[in-house]
Amino acid sequence: MSDDQTTISRAAATALGEEVMRLAGFAPDHARAITASVVRAQGDECHSHGLYRLLSCAELAEKGKVDPEATPLIDDRAPAIVKVDACRGVSLTAFAAGLPLLVEKAKTAGLAALAINNCYHFSALWPEIEAITDQGLVALAMTVSHAWVAPAGGAEPVFGTNPLAFGWPRPGKNPFVFDFATSAIARGDLELHRRSDTPLPEGVAVDAAGNPTTDPLEAVNGAMLTFGGHKGSALSTMIELLAGPLIGDMTSAQSLAHDDGAGVIPMHGELILALDPASFLGGAISADTSGAEALLTAITRSGARLPSSRRYAARRRNADRDMPVRRAVLADIEALAERLRQPQ
Repeated sequence: MSDDQTTISRAAATALGEEVMRLAGFAPDHARAITASVVRAQGDECHSHGLYRLLSCAELAEKGKVDPEATPLIDDRAPAIVKVDACRGVSLTAFAAGLPLLVEKAKTAGLAALAINNCYHFSALWPEIEAITDQGLVALAMTVSHAWVAPAGGAEPVFGTNPLAFGWPRPGKNPFVFDFATSAIARGDLELHRRSDTPLPEGVAVDAAGNPTTDPLEAVNGAMLTFGGHKGSALSTMIELLAGPLIGDMTSAQSLAHDDGAGVIPMHGELILALDPASFLGGAISADTSGAEALLTAITRSGARLPSSRRYAARRRNADRDMPVRRAVLADIEALAERLRQPQ
């Protein structure tokens, strides 16, 4: 373990997280959902979406942007569509409210969509994906954020980090899951570089003048870049359209304008698709999905690593031991808890 890391038990992390979220003003169900999400990510050693996110969630509540007691409203919109209005709450409770109906519709119609509106989304997308693959369904999820990312060939921010996630169920095995930002670096990772005063990788950001930079502060004042040049830029545009105008929600530029300088977690929409292999394949499901297993096996046999395999390995490794966490992050959370405990 490096000098900048320490460990914390799941029980201690959960107790600390729930206390901080309740003290920040979140209702018990929101506090539990937020904490469960960040503790799970921390156990997977996904630091950019782990305990560090407690700080930004507390700031979101303290600045009055989120409704910390919001109750999601479900709209059974169409035979294969369900919409959930998060009512300015966090996306986690809205997703939990809409998931049962999404699964039911997907297994009835063969495929279904869940659109979440007016939500503050801070977590990774893989928790939603895994909740759907646990039901034997194929899943796809996407969301916009704030306009932090320049399109290929441009220098001014237009896109969000615009993550895209996919999951394929594998009975008896971890699902095949990928979850990545269409920006060249996740915003959470950029913030961790800024907090630790370490340089960014080359080729992920430009400064305010459009010049390449590895300085996190210059990147914050300039723009992040998409991965893969014009290919990542096109994917990011697709996500803007599908998770924004299609579902009646904001683009990343509109989300940033709505933030109005508060500098908190973005509020926007999320689109999630679920597809039922049994509906597509009928009685041939076992034979037809065997090709998928052969494909995934061939990838690993070639010496390549499947996406999420390091995360699954970390999950197994930390299942019965304390989780690693960066000292500075834990110190900041504990300082926040101490401040919030003081009488107002």
